Amino acid sequence: NMAMALADLGHAFAVADLDIVDPYFRSRECKSIIEERGGRLIASSQANMDADMPSMPPDVFALFDTPELYGILDIGGDPAGARVLARYRHQLQQNSARVLCVVNGNRPLSDTPEKAVQYIRDIERASGMNIDGLINNTHCCYLTELEDIRSGAQLAEQVSVLTGIPVVCHAVPRKLAEQASDFVYPVFPMNLYMKKPWE
Repeated sequence: NMAMALADLGHAFAVADLDIVDPYFRSRECKSIIEERGGRLIASSQANMDADMPSMPPDVFALFDTPELYGILDIGGDPAGARVLARYRHQLQQNSARVLCVVNGNRPLSDTPEKAVQYIRDIERASGMNIDGLINNTHCCYLTELEDIRSGAQLAEQVSVLTGIPVVCHAVPRKLAEQASDFVYPVFPMNLYMKKPWE
């Protein structure tokens, strides 16, 4: 969704799929969508697309060597996944990269302010980088209701107070975005591009 927003603004962009943790939701599944919008997908060998292989594609360095390119690094959402950031820490810092942490109040690792803060601090320790902003993406996939968004927004604000990290936006399913705008701001409308095989 962030890549599509960049495309809508006319920016050159690339998405690097560096998620070595979650085999279900990976940016590489959206290769055709990214390329149709003029973007580039950077991922491990497509011959091993469905394998859970902790290898980093060498093309990632193109993001740091091309100033006019907006780069999105999609990494796994836990300390193990965040170690990938440590690999590129110096290049990211030299390029003024922002580190955004997605918080989902419906996940066991971040369903209370205290757990979410611990989750954030663990990621910062593993990556060696500070998180610059929070994205509230509390959802239940296609079962998401307004109450999920409302409770997630409250959680995100509490986490922001405890950490001093600002909430960048509330990622909301597009069908609920207009209704949610009454109680959360800013709203980032989201389309569901990736689904599990049985959906």
